[in-house]
Amino acid sequence: MGIEVKVPALGESITEATLGQWLKKPGETVAADEPVASLETDKVSVEVPSPVAGVFGEALVGEGDTVNVGAVIATISEGGAAAASAPASAPAKAMAGAEGPQSSQAAAPAAGSAPASANDITDEQAQALRLSPAVRRAVQETGVNAAALTGSGKDGRLTKEDVLKAASAPAPQALAPTQQGEQPSAPGPRPAPGERKEERVRMTRLRQTIATRLKEAQNTAALLTTFNDVDMTEVIAARARYKDLFEKKHGIRLGFMGFFVKAVALAARDVPAVNARIDGDEIVYHDYLDVSVAVSAPKGLVVPVIRSADRMSFAEIEQAIAGFGKKAKEGTLTQADMAGGTFTISNGGVFGSLLSTPIINPPQSAVLGMHRIEERPVVKDGQIVARPMMYLALSYDHRLIDGREAVTFLVRIKEAIEDPTRLLIDL
Repeated sequence: MGIEVKVPALGESITEATLGQWLKKPGETVAADEPVASLETDKVSVEVPSPVAGVFGEALVGEGDTVNVGAVIATISEGGAAAASAPASAPAKAMAGAEGPQSSQAAAPAAGSAPASANDITDEQAQALRLSPAVRRAVQETGVNAAALTGSGKDGRLTKEDVLKAASAPAPQALAPTQQGEQPSAPGPRPAPGERKEERVRMTRLRQTIATRLKEAQNTAALLTTFNDVDMTEVIAARARYKDLFEKKHGIRLGFMGFFVKAVALAARDVPAVNARIDGDEIVYHDYLDVSVAVSAPKGLVVPVIRSADRMSFAEIEQAIAGFGKKAKEGTLTQADMAGGTFTISNGGVFGSLLSTPIINPPQSAVLGMHRIEERPVVKDGQIVARPMMYLALSYDHRLIDGREAVTFLVRIKEAIEDPTRLLIDL
């Protein structure tokens, strides 16, 4: 039977996950603690390590299946036996998407050769190339030669971005060399002009959780959004003046987020309700500021938490943000990284957003939305001048935060950003 591979503990109150991707296939050797599968929980991806060194034996569940904590999902033949002694083919449910005789005819591509057709890539070929379902769909839709691409993901795995980048490259993808006497394979069929198609894709567990929590916020809180704009001239000047010295001393770039986290910490002292939450018929006030920073990850928006941000320096804040950004890209954020949080900052400006009404992150009571910086005409000292302006949006739970408090909070942030010296002398 071999050694059982079980779903590990996934964190407090999490009892199940979705098997996102097999990282090993039957017959491959594995080292002790080497990841063999990737699981998707409500918030993060978790890798399942091999309990022993040996040969991957059998996958007992398929990609996309729901598994419970403690469930057996695969077996490992202990002792590092030769791959030839392992099962020759993947189980029908876990590894083979094709049914009937096709599954036995689909062989992994030989070194240096491409699949028979990029639009017709088989499950076994996808496994050999270590393609996730999302990447496999991108290959099928774009028709690129997956075997000819170099992956930028973890352990050299191909990502969806790699496929889309290759598809949009000006030069066409070169065909992989064929064996002597072979004819280049014909491209797959293309949709007829005007053909209307649709595709159904199962929502990831993360996307389901995002949908549930956002709808919960709308159904529970009395949401209201107030706006202001801020002149970014002084922050831009300070950043330009000190960015090289800052990076040289701290090994990290000085960004705009550090200024806004500091400004939020300053404003929250004057308006503590924005850093509070409702619990039943009680209001819970916090004497600390744990800032949830919205970060875009390949599978959706995640909000890792900068803890005690009100007590951190600019360098510590920027290092924490950079670390979370890297972990989000690599898919290594943990449940602990995103637990808690008393206030959220979301920067839609990095994607070009001019204005938005963000939704609070329950059980928090407020979220600050940052937007893109653009030069606009404003009146200064009776003169119309161009200034780099940013719109700010504060969405809040009106059950707890009054309009006067919300406006005061945004004004305090505006004052601190337009005069960053306030951040240093605590005004």
